Amino acid sequence: MDEKQKKLAENRLKDGWIKSTMIIEVLAVNKEAAESALKKHVEKIHHEENTMVLHERYHDTREVKNPVPNIESGFSQIVDVDILTRDFDQLVRVVVSYAPSSIEILEPEEIRLDMGEAQGILNSIAELIHKFAAAGLGGVMVSS
Repeated sequence: MDEKQKKLAENRLKDGWIKSTMIIEVLAVNKEAAESALKKHVEKIHHEENTMVLHERYHDTREVKNPVPNIESGFSQIVDVDILTRDFDQLVRVVVSYAPSSIEILEPEEIRLDMGEAQGILNSIAELIHKFAAAGLGGVMVSS
């Protein structure tokens, strides 16, 4: 990250943006597919509105024996991604859209939401779930 980007990140933190780190993992049938898929996935985060990628750390790709039933071996790669998001709503959108294995909020120490913000976040989650269902990527559970 160059000095201009560092200054922008510092200013955004002062303005209340949220700093977090995510671990994202991919599993594929060969090493090249795993590495390519993960790089494309992370590249999309760079284009998210109200989100700034600060740093990416790719770990070595490793072979995994019997990663899922009926698959003898696969290849896994992990990346740590440090990001800033404008607010908690945007952080939720990134988490739901990019499915990290884990996320840790680094700054600020405390996040306060008023009722309108909390309602907006819940509506964002509902919207994303319906988009996934419409795309055939999952269903919406209905209970009685």
